[in-house]
Amino acid sequence: MPGKRDAGTAAPIRRVVFVCWGNICRSPMAERVAATYFAEHGLGDVELTSAATSTEEIGNPIDPRAVTELKKAGYDADDHSAHQITRDEIDENDLVVAMEDIHLDRMRDIYGGDLPDHVVLLTDYDPEAEPGDGVPDPWYGGQDGFVTTLATMERAMPALADAVRELD
Repeated sequence: MPGKRDAGTAAPIRRVVFVCWGNICRSPMAERVAATYFAEHGLGDVELTSAATSTEEIGNPIDPRAVTELKKAGYDADDHSAHQITRDEIDENDLVVAMEDIHLDRMRDIYGGDLPDHVVLLTDYDPEAEPGDGVPDPWYGGQDGFVTTLATMERAMPALADAVRELD
């Protein structure tokens, strides 16, 4: 259930999970960008994770091209192991942030029906995105795709952080 309270504190623990196809490019990148942005903007207590909608990359680390861009931009890129999202994980997070509509479709299958209202697209928070746009998938291209993907994520962070603040 979203907003579970930690024993001994009055404030709810806020949880956000980022979701993409394999959990090796976009979702762990978004998790790392959010961790830095949130820590710098008073949201360092938010629990951040990432997950896949498929089983193809389970156990794998972040794609080396994503690691390159994350490190170049000053983000952490260590200690990641891809996993598939579960229905319980969807329910336990306050926000479930997908990268594309296909991830929403896959989560509907995993969830077993309509998704809760707290499942959104990251580009819902990108001021330059059109409604329904997804975060570009860099996996099939070269390094430039990871630069574009990272820029999309960084643009979305201020509004996403505001949405997380409103969870209180």
